[in-house]
Amino acid sequence: MHEQKKNRREFLATVGAASAASILVRPGEVRGAAAPEDKARLAIDGGTPVRKKALSSPPYGPQFYDDVEKKELLEVLESRSPFRWGAPDSKALKFEQAYAKHIGVEYAIGVTSGTTALYTAMAALEIGPGDEVILPAWTWYADYDAVVLCGALPVFAEIDESLAIDPDDIEARITPRTKAIVPSHLQGGVADMDAILAIARKHKLLVVEDCAQCCGGRYKGRYVGSIGDMGINSFQLSKTITAGEGGAVTTNNPTLFERALRFHSVGSLPGPYKEALKGGLLASFASCNFRMSEFTGAVLYGQLQKLNTICEAVRRNNRKVREGIADLPGLKLRKSADVEGDLGATVFLVWETKELRDKFLRALRAEGVGGSPPGGSAVLPRDQRIENKLTIHPDWPSFQTPQGKAIKYGADSCPRTIDILDRTGGVLMNPKHTDEDVQDIIAAIRKVYLAMRTA
Repeated sequence: MHEQKKNRREFLATVGAASAASILVRPGEVRGAAAPEDKARLAIDGGTPVRKKALSSPPYGPQFYDDVEKKELLEVLESRSPFRWGAPDSKALKFEQAYAKHIGVEYAIGVTSGTTALYTAMAALEIGPGDEVILPAWTWYADYDAVVLCGALPVFAEIDESLAIDPDDIEARITPRTKAIVPSHLQGGVADMDAILAIARKHKLLVVEDCAQCCGGRYKGRYVGSIGDMGINSFQLSKTITAGEGGAVTTNNPTLFERALRFHSVGSLPGPYKEALKGGLLASFASCNFRMSEFTGAVLYGQLQKLNTICEAVRRNNRKVREGIADLPGLKLRKSADVEGDLGATVFLVWETKELRDKFLRALRAEGVGGSPPGGSAVLPRDQRIENKLTIHPDWPSFQTPQGKAIKYGADSCPRTIDILDRTGGVLMNPKHTDEDVQDIIAAIRKVYLAMRTA
């Protein structure tokens, strides 16, 4: 046991020396020759693993629960007013106002989930029958479902090596029926908003940012969700901050805000906002009930106070890992539209083939460091229910028009997306990773990568 610990310390010391001399590799770059380093037998081949206990990355938000959230929740219980419009000092309203201020927008609405946030945004933008909305081929089902439930037609574009929608593939998907683009900021990475907005302005299209997997992310100094015409967020368990469920809709446009507000609250214009909107400009219309409860608002108001702490910790750990592997020969990391604005939720490597990627991930896991392919989303066009255009009714309008009947989904519609995802993978970062955890991640990546490159 003593000899194993000694060997492990010596190995980490070697890694640390190499790391200190390295230059930070920016995502998307390829680096040259590595510093000399002792080869170690991989655990998958019978060698000693870097870690005996596997390193995991649990959801961020619950790790930061403490007396802050407890106090907010107890105040709701003691008030006996869990309904947001009946609460004398609404937690949901406080969260909305604080969240809007945090990301730098005029308006934010708390809703029940990221899915209902998307549906609310579509309704606010008056997306409906005859319209088309461009989505990345790799994203979550809610983006597609919200478009379909509005009676409109989803159109998929390929992603690039940032794992976000490829701006170069958007323009070819635009038709006279296109009304909006929904770029998703996935797995902590930000989409290339300058390029996307340039295309949108050229064609007079609306932009809805899906920030569900990137709460706290920034693009060129601006928070995601504040850049497009509207933004949505999710506070489900796996997101940056969480109340188990919950969502938000954001905008700077008062008309879009009022439409979203009415849609999420059965057509009404609730009291706290009547004055701000001068009594309202719009008539009521068919709507839903997606109102956030006071319990959800209480937890999220508490979690929001910790958002910067969470994001800074994830970014710090991510940067340390990138610095520690920067000198690896031929290294290519996931592309980034803004490496400093990314949450840093992943350290993903891009390989030449799926077989190499899979071998790398298996070997990482054997070293006690979780190796993961891209996750949290799906290649939607090849999902059977999407390929077959299944909806809640056989005559649902989305697919009854000539254009809806003609559009073809399936794997053949997004080959580049599938190829990129098949060649990408690495480690999920966590704000609670210790310095030792981070050094183990560096050690495991270096050990496996160098063994594979010199095999």
